[in-house]
Amino acid sequence: MKYWDIFYSNFIANLLGYGGGPATIPLLEHEVVDRLGWFSTREFSEMVALGNGLPGPIATKLAAHIGYVQGGIPGSIIGLFASVAPSLVMLLALLGILMRYKDSPKVKMLTRVVRPTIAVLLGIMTYDFISDSYTGVGWIHTVILLVAGYILLEKKGVSPAYVVLGALIYGAVLLG
Repeated sequence: MKYWDIFYSNFIANLLGYGGGPATIPLLEHEVVDRLGWFSTREFSEMVALGNGLPGPIATKLAAHIGYVQGGIPGSIIGLFASVAPSLVMLLALLGILMRYKDSPKVKMLTRVVRPTIAVLLGIMTYDFISDSYTGVGWIHTVILLVAGYILLEKKGVSPAYVVLGALIYGAVLLG
């Protein structure tokens, strides 16, 4: 039953997460945090932070990690397959149709309509992470980490891996 849950949670999040990895994160969080209770929001946000610091798509890294934690190596393989299966099936089934209508105004309009939905999902996820951070460590540390992260990522161009590592060290040293 647990293998089915690993498959279903990753499959459904990636099936409904139009736009790729970032759009699937809130959906996957709902499945593994809210519905199944496998992880706390904090644990999930730490997975996302570490996953973003590593190369490659976030959805597959999360799927493999969740599958491994819940079902070992077979669970990891099942989670990884489930995360790519919706795209694989849709790609094979719809490639011809997409190529035929890619310049259609209706297809372009659909993409423009969906983008704000993705932005809202990412905004909700960000708000949840900030709220959990405030609850866990307080406003001062949350603001310090947000401002430092913004400056390092956006202004200085530091790799996300180093920013996440710095935040982990900050938490370990100052928040012990």
